[in-house]
Amino acid sequence: MILSPALRRLLTVFGILVLGFVASGCSTAPIVEGDEPEEPVFSADRLIKPDVQQFDDMDDRFMGFNKAMYRFNYRFDKYILLPLVIGYHKITPGFFRAGVHNFFTNFYNIRTIYNSLLQGSGGKTLQTTGRFAVNTTIGLLGLFDPATKMEIPQHQEDFGQTLGKWGVGTGPYLVLPIMGPSNVRDGIGVGVDWFVMTQVRDAILDPDKTMQIIWGLLYAIDTRAHVKFLYYGTGSPFEYRLVRTLYTEKRRLDIEN
Repeated sequence: MILSPALRRLLTVFGILVLGFVASGCSTAPIVEGDEPEEPVFSADRLIKPDVQQFDDMDDRFMGFNKAMYRFNYRFDKYILLPLVIGYHKITPGFFRAGVHNFFTNFYNIRTIYNSLLQGSGGKTLQTTGRFAVNTTIGLLGLFDPATKMEIPQHQEDFGQTLGKWGVGTGPYLVLPIMGPSNVRDGIGVGVDWFVMTQVRDAILDPDKTMQIIWGLLYAIDTRAHVKFLYYGTGSPFEYRLVRTLYTEKRRLDIEN
């Protein structure tokens, strides 16, 4: 996945143009009613089951901080991230968005590979390595996804899951800035994965500060565009506790998988 100097320059110019158009589109077209890029999928009726650990049974000793951060994340999402996503969808063609998403999905297979190794999962390691190899070569650095057509499974593993597999407890619930619901264990996992993947990214970019900025912004926009959640869109008067329950249950299932 090493990018040639010519390709890096081309991507830099193209990325600057795209982000400039997105920013200009957002400055004149902030969020409007009914213009969300994704429908919210977190709802109590759809996702909460009778056997799921409920609201007040969880360790939330940082509740004051967590609720303040939840409100901050709501405002950051509403006034910054979602306008960027909406502008991105309005300005860029579908093939470009698909290529960006495929590229980042393929790149972050590296995270799944080393975490699968640390978890002792030979099957996931081999399958994800196969996906990465196919999409990086035949798929032109991951811009295309021939591995899916070849029915090679897609896995997602992170260091928080690895710690869980090793028997490390979740610790208290924790709402991270911008990133949202988490816990102490998963927060540590996010930090480890961020450090490792940043080193890999910088080795690829060699290091090009402009490309690093474009990479980071495109990754943030693409990630948010594929998260089907809207703050205060659950229909529940107890949304904070509902989201806490859903996240905790999801992570339990991730680790058991």
